[in-house]
Amino acid sequence: MNQLTIAVVVGSVRKESFNRQFAEALVKQFPAGLTARFIRIDDLPLYNQDDDANPAPAVTRLRQEIKTADAVLFVTPEYNRSVPGVLKNAIDHASRPWGQSVWAGKPAGVVGVSVGAAGTCMAQQHLRNIISYLNMPQLGQPEMFIQWKDGLVKDGAVGPDSKEFVQKYVDAFAAWVKQQQG
Repeated sequence: MNQLTIAVVVGSVRKESFNRQFAEALVKQFPAGLTARFIRIDDLPLYNQDDDANPAPAVTRLRQEIKTADAVLFVTPEYNRSVPGVLKNAIDHASRPWGQSVWAGKPAGVVGVSVGAAGTCMAQQHLRNIISYLNMPQLGQPEMFIQWKDGLVKDGAVGPDSKEFVQKYVDAFAAWVKQQQG
């Protein structure tokens, strides 16, 4: 099977982002055949429909990176019981102009970590609603809501207490993406 590229979109741009750390550790558990490409979203202007005909270079880059990916893995924190604005902004840019969404048809997975016990469940649900509208097939199960605790990521890898749990998600996601490529 050909190498599949997974666009990894982290919904936090904070320097020490827990979700960035988790995403970088999670992709180390990808099986052979999957390659992660982290997508930059911190340099995007605020979405404005007036700019659709002449997008900023960062928007053009984002659209091209999503277009050439085989699937997308969203790794999102939860801000005020929803997705962060920076993530929604990136989604809006890549879904416009109307009828030219680069998200359409891309298989997607949704995960996230939070210091709260509910581990991004509301943000993930909101994100699932958004990507459903964008016509992105989603891996429904297993779900992965993780509370950030010391040791979740250790020396750049998922810590021993969570490694097996994360691997089950990664394996299911990888198999599902390969199936979607059919």
